[in-house]
Amino acid sequence: MSSLSLAVRDSSTMLRRNLLHARRYPSLTLNLLLTPVMLLLLFVYIFGGAMSGGAGRSAYIAYIVPGVLLMTIGSTTIGTAVSVATDMSEGIIARFRTMAIHRSSILIGHVIGSVLQSIAGVVLVGAVGAAIGFRSTDATPVEWLAAFGLLVLFALALTWIAVGMGLVSPNAEAASNNAMPLILLPLLSSAFVPLHSMPGWFRPIAEYQPFTPAIETLRGLLLGTGIGHNGWLAVAWCVALAVLGYFWSAAKFNSPSK
Repeated sequence: MSSLSLAVRDSSTMLRRNLLHARRYPSLTLNLLLTPVMLLLLFVYIFGGAMSGGAGRSAYIAYIVPGVLLMTIGSTTIGTAVSVATDMSEGIIARFRTMAIHRSSILIGHVIGSVLQSIAGVVLVGAVGAAIGFRSTDATPVEWLAAFGLLVLFALALTWIAVGMGLVSPNAEAASNNAMPLILLPLLSSAFVPLHSMPGWFRPIAEYQPFTPAIETLRGLLLGTGIGHNGWLAVAWCVALAVLGYFWSAAKFNSPSK
């Protein structure tokens, strides 16, 4: 069997293991998904009238849903950091290393499983958004495909970062704390309020962090608003984070101390 076939076989096995864990212990995934759903409902029904600036709740729903979709990815990947840290602290990865399996398949299984869970979470939150009034009638099939591709790429990038966070954490609790920026950053972006309403000193921070370009690109694809430079900036952030997370994770995973 070739090295590629071995890697694919072992990665599939690790993916199946991680998905079974998620199915048998769904409380963590449900808790992570409830956060963006509750924020969506909270901002729409409690703060929506005030934050819409007189444009109406339906306009604010259209504005907020793309940001919450990306926030869902950030919150879901926290579970990846916790899962990796748990495997490391319980010694299961040390056992895997003694077995005749492809080393990279251990991390690849976590990554693919996390991306699939992130997309499932996006579908769930998107369904809630549609139920409360979100519509994207102007988007073409190509724009829908581009939006889906952006979501997958963003999930892949954040997942590799989360894997690195899990590997450097001594336990699951520390991994959860280390990964908290993945939930906090969307709150400091254009997810809930436009950039022009922010203080001048803070606006550059919100504008050029990873979430804002991705949110504005997703809005442009689904709602027909201007994308401008946000498209290439979002892709650049995704590629940079994915590459950084991959090499960081590989270095920590192959470190003798691990």
